[in-house]
Amino acid sequence: MSEKNITKSLMDAGMIPVFYHEDIETCKNVITACYKGGLRVFEYTNRGEKALENYPILKEFAAKNCEGMLFGIGSINNATQAASFIMLDADFIVSPFLDKDIASICDTNDIYWIPGCATLTEISTAEKHGADIIKIFPGNILGPGFVKAVKGPMPHLKLMPTGGVSPTKENLEAWFNAGVVCVGMGSNLLTKDAIAAPKTLEIQVRDTLHLINNIKK
Repeated sequence: MSEKNITKSLMDAGMIPVFYHEDIETCKNVITACYKGGLRVFEYTNRGEKALENYPILKEFAAKNCEGMLFGIGSINNATQAASFIMLDADFIVSPFLDKDIASICDTNDIYWIPGCATLTEISTAEKHGADIIKIFPGNILGPGFVKAVKGPMPHLKLMPTGGVSPTKENLEAWFNAGVVCVGMGSNLLTKDAIAAPKTLEIQVRDTLHLINNIKK
């Protein structure tokens, strides 16, 4: 899929679930619930010992059971990790920070890259290294005010906060009204209770997407 089409898919989704669990069946249940709830993007994270082992199994599962779902990998901290998951056919790669070596290997392999940035200088540098959508991280520290401020001199920016995003009308309105194009959401959406009850998670995802779509109108 082209960079333009991946950007469109992420923006259309409005939300990227961010998730890691070492148990394969738990992961499959969460992916399925998110898909049934209406999501067509998913970020599995490189946050545990089984991430590299689990990823190709889950990527294949998503390809067979969740038609049209983009399945990426997050928490990539260096070029070696990026290379490993590129070999496993990751649809996109997300980093918690700006790293030129990761940018280079993603560019060489034509892989969509979303770096985490916390300053306007980092954001500008990320753009120069090919990033289209840029992650604002940590979102709970920077806040919607940061997004609104940086979009003043750079209104074209496509920003996605991760951290500090919750599935409430008040929180989502604050972010989208500030100008983000989508949000990354982890434990505030994928709570332990929701993970244990996939139907509950499906409903939560559907309700959150409904909120986002109404805010974006």
